[in-house]
Parts: sequence; C-alpha cells; structure tokens
Amino acid sequence: MKSKSRFLVPEDVSEADCIEMVASSIGTFAIIASKDGVRSIKPVDKFIPDNKPNHHTNSAASQLEMYFTGKSRQFDIKYDLSGHSEFSIRVWQELIKIPHGETISYAQLASRLGDPLCIRAAASANGRNPIPIIIPCHRVIGSDGSLTGFALGLDVKKKLLSLENPAKYAVIQTTLF
Repeated sequence: MKSKSRFLVPEDVSEADCIEMVASSIGTFAIIASKDGVRSIKPVDKFIPDNKPNHHTNSAASQLEMYFTGKSRQFDIKYDLSGHSEFSIRVWQELIKIPHGETISYAQLASRLGDPLCIRAAASANGRNPIPIIIPCHRVIGSDGSLTGFALGLDVKKKLLSLENPAKYAVIQTTLF
C-alpha cells in the first residue's frame, strides 16, 4: 500500500522496484521504477533506500539533472502508471502538454479535459501525481495567479516555477546573510 507521506517511506517501495537517488537544488529525490517505467518520484528525508537502478531510473535521473542545471526543458521517459484511474492518467497526460515556463489554472485544466465542471476532480488528480516535476503538476496555479496546492510544498512549487521562468517567479532573497 502506498503512503500519503510527502517523503519517501518504506511502504512506497516494493522488493521488485528499482530505485535511484538524484540530488538537486531543491533536495534529494528517489526515483522508483518497475521494469515497465518510472512509477514515482518522492523527496527523501529519513528513509534512504539502497540504490538499485535500472535503465528507467538511469534515464530519469539523467534527465532530472539536466533539468535542474538548465540544460534541458523536456523529459522523455517511459512511465508505469498502472493501478491509477483512467481519469487521473488523462489529467497527467494533459499536464505534460503544458510548456516549460508556462502555467495554466485549474479551471483551464478542467476545460482542456473537456469538462469545465470537473475542476475539483482535476485538482485532486493533479495532487495525486506520482511523478512530480517530470509530469509538471507544479505548472497548475489558481485562477487568480496564486500558487496553490502542491504535494511537495508551495516552497518547492515556487522554486520549480522560478527555475523555469525566473522573470515571472524569481525567488526574492529577503536577507543579506
């Protein structure tokens, strides 16, 4: 059973999973993959599993490192989204279409899914995204432009948006030292 924890916990990993850690400017993440593709990405805190990589984790780690250093704006990895609802997968496929450095509102996401009334359902599926950053759920914001809801925390959402569009979302330093 998968945990609801923001950070990686033992219940998030099965014996069959392959795991690879990737360090970034916003923390260390565990990439978890099956033989079919990447299943999840979670920040690491207290539980640090041993690396057990496969070609899917290698590819995702390499592409994430390029993303965080500004050398790449797109991801090309294989996903394993088995066990998730068709609606959630439709939402995540729509998120992948949001261009790097751009944002849309939850209302726009619902409209793109063909049902402007499914805002809450789309927002809920957005929040359950198991592969944040690569499936860019951080690019969905409130209709008023506010940064709302992000499973990894609003501070991380702001950093990701700032990385992608520094002119619009620059993180302002409030102290000198």
